[in-house]
Amino acid sequence: MESFKSGFVAVVGRPNVGKSTLINHIIKHKVSIVSDKAQTTRNRILCIHTDDECQIVFLDTPGIHKPKHKLGEFMDEAAYQSLRDIDAVFVLEKLKDVGVPVFLIINKIDVMSKEEILKKITEYAELYPFAQVIPISALKGDNVDAVVDELRKILPEGPKYFPDDMITDQPERLLVAEIVREKLFRCTRDEVPHAIAAYVEEMTQRGKNKVYIRVTVYVERDSQKRIVIGKNGAVLKEVGNLARQEIENLLGSSVYLDIWVKVKRDWRNKSGALSELGYKNE
Repeated sequence: MESFKSGFVAVVGRPNVGKSTLINHIIKHKVSIVSDKAQTTRNRILCIHTDDECQIVFLDTPGIHKPKHKLGEFMDEAAYQSLRDIDAVFVLEKLKDVGVPVFLIINKIDVMSKEEILKKITEYAELYPFAQVIPISALKGDNVDAVVDELRKILPEGPKYFPDDMITDQPERLLVAEIVREKLFRCTRDEVPHAIAAYVEEMTQRGKNKVYIRVTVYVERDSQKRIVIGKNGAVLKEVGNLARQEIENLLGSSVYLDIWVKVKRDWRNKSGALSELGYKNE
């Protein structure tokens, strides 16, 4: 038998280029939340693909952008930390000192012409000697298998770092909070996007097959609170229904989801508030 291979792969790039969509497709589970709004991912998340030949531990990172507040600084640091001690890197900048093979993944080819794709490949190939250039559509799954195939070729021999059935290192509480935040993004459109944080205050078993979950949603201003709740509570009700269905699929049990909205003024610029809400760089 051939030796088993394993390694860590950082997925790093500009906001809203489809990093989370790519990883979710590869591991065949929705672990990272997806939104058409930029800078959706805030924490560095380990997502694990395991097959008969290899185990690839993907690090889904926040998009690299120019920080406008302490939350932005946290997100950039989480992204750049992923460039250290890894076996392969998806990245479009900050490449000089990584010391490992770098793949260029050109996403969203489903909305590009062949001429546009070739032009981008040529432009980026002139900027850096990429180990591989792979055009894909993460949304439709086009050519995504090629990413795993090429990674498998360059991974070193190594052990399984995680059990076969483990797909993420994130605790259920964080996954639940992220699901609520994703539905808030969807339901509030462009009105409140990045002023929102979600935190699971309580998650307890009640009865044989019922989980009670209390989530606090934090916003920065009273006007944002009114938007999140909506007229006669309509927005929050829609968020709750959408989130509950996905959380029940995640947990495999019936869920009573209790969502509260609170104002924590300017929380994105307060280190203490960021820490309380789980944004901590190791």
